[in-house]
Amino acid sequence: MLKSVGLNLEMKTLPIGDYIVAPETVVERKSIRDLLSSVFDGRLFDQCSRLKEHFEFPIVLMEGNVDEIEEITDNPMIFYGALSTVALDFKIPIIPTPSAMHTAKLLVSLCSRTDAIKGPYLKKIKKSTDLEKQQLSSLCSLPGVGEKFAVRMLERFGTPLKVFTATANELAKVEGLGDARAKKIKKVLESQSKHLKKSDQKTLHDS
Repeated sequence: MLKSVGLNLEMKTLPIGDYIVAPETVVERKSIRDLLSSVFDGRLFDQCSRLKEHFEFPIVLMEGNVDEIEEITDNPMIFYGALSTVALDFKIPIIPTPSAMHTAKLLVSLCSRTDAIKGPYLKKIKKSTDLEKQQLSSLCSLPGVGEKFAVRMLERFGTPLKVFTATANELAKVEGLGDARAKKIKKVLESQSKHLKKSDQKTLHDS
């Protein structure tokens, strides 16, 4: 359905969630039955924790007829209690859709927001003479880092250079950043670029 409306779809394994629709926005798609089973087996809150750990703006998409709840469980209050926890404690919005077709339309809408940052999912450093903006922009180019985390990093380390040279353990201590995001950041900073010329590679290895 997404391809039929001309959406450019890239298939890849995600750490959590089903669709990345913007740099920091991931959608976890669940049918009513899947959502209910994840409530009863305890998966839902674990998934919510991981969604928040990996993405700044996660969304839970609830697909199907809500009347099914009455058929599946005798106690709908457990279901609504779990949804309340997701919305209030995890602060993750829950968007209902009645069918896969409507889900596809919602995903297209999320991808097409005019004020959203366009792909590729690497925030470009804005040309600016404002030193603080340049520092924040350089940190916002890191995976999973928006302006909120960039500010927290500068509050903790003082300069972007100290952020770039910090260990994964040190980065993980930034409030809300977490181990997984810290490891992703270090991977980006430490992985050897394919653009490195062979002559320079030899010099690096010799030294």
